[in-house]
Amino acid sequence: MRIGLLGTGPWAERVHAPALAEHPGLEFTGVWGRRAEAAEALGTAHGVPGYADLDRLLADVDAVSIALPPSVQAGLAVRAAEAGCHLLLDKPVAFTVPDARAVAEAVREHKVASVVFFTVRFGGEQIPWIERQAELGGWFTGRSDWLGSVFAPGSTSPYAASPWRREKGSLWDVGPHALSVLLPVLGEVTEVTAVAGPLDTVHLVLRHAGGASSTLALSLTAPRAGGGVAMELRGEHGVVQLPERGESPTTALHRALDALRSSAATGEPHPCGADFGLRVVEVLAAAERSLADGRPVAL
Repeated sequence: MRIGLLGTGPWAERVHAPALAEHPGLEFTGVWGRRAEAAEALGTAHGVPGYADLDRLLADVDAVSIALPPSVQAGLAVRAAEAGCHLLLDKPVAFTVPDARAVAEAVREHKVASVVFFTVRFGGEQIPWIERQAELGGWFTGRSDWLGSVFAPGSTSPYAASPWRREKGSLWDVGPHALSVLLPVLGEVTEVTAVAGPLDTVHLVLRHAGGASSTLALSLTAPRAGGGVAMELRGEHGVVQLPERGESPTTALHRALDALRSSAATGEPHPCGADFGLRVVEVLAAAERSLADGRPVAL
C-alpha cells in the first residue's frame, strides 16, 4: 500500500512519519503540508519527497495518514476519499457533526477503508481488555479520569503550542480517548450532561443505551503532580481497571495501520472507522451544547 502523510506538526513528526517509514507492507510515498517548506523538510528526513500539490500526492498513493487539526482534517479527508484513497484519520474526526458526517458519507460513497487512530483502542494490552469487557457485559457504571497537564505551569509538552487544543480544550482533545473505550463496552450514549470545572476541565455524566451510566473528568490543565489517566468499570463481574499504557503511540499507530490495510483488503469496515468517529463527535457536540445551556442533552 502506497501511503502519504498529510501534516507536518509535532504529531506528524514524532508519531506518523516514523511509523509510516518503518511499517512493513507500506510504501511511504511523500508528505504534504500547508507549508511546502515544512513538507519538504519532513519528507527529506525520511527519504521521501515533500509535495506542494495535494492533488498530485493523492494521485500517487493508495492511502493517506492525516495528522492535521480537526477543522482542516475533515475537508481534506473528503477530498482524499473522492480521489479513492483509504483514510487513517486522527481524533476527533471534526469539530462539527455535519463535517464528521461528510467524512463518513464520503467513505461509504467512494468505498474506501477508514480507521480513526484512538491511541487507547490500538494499545497492546488495551485491545483484549476492551474486547473482554464488551463480551462480558453486565456493567453498571463506568468512570474515566483523563487529566492531562499540557497547559499546566511547568509543562514541557510539545503540544502546548497547539492553537486548536488551547481553543477547544480537554473536551475535544482527551474526551475522544475516553469515549473510544466507554462506547464499545457500555453502548451508545443516549444523554449527556456537562459541567465546567477549573480552567478547561470538564465533567461529563453519560447515560448509555444498555442502561449503564458513566462519568468522565477531562482536563489539559491539571497540575503535573495531580494528572493521570484511569478508567474503571463496576458491574456483575466486579471491578476492573483499564491497563496502564506502557508503550509509545508509534507502536499503537502500527496496529492502526495494520487495521487499515486489512479493511482495505477485505472490504470489511473497521469498528473504529469513520462511522465510529462520527458517533464520538456527536457526543462531544452534545456535551458542548450542555455546557452552553446548563442542561442535559439527548442524542
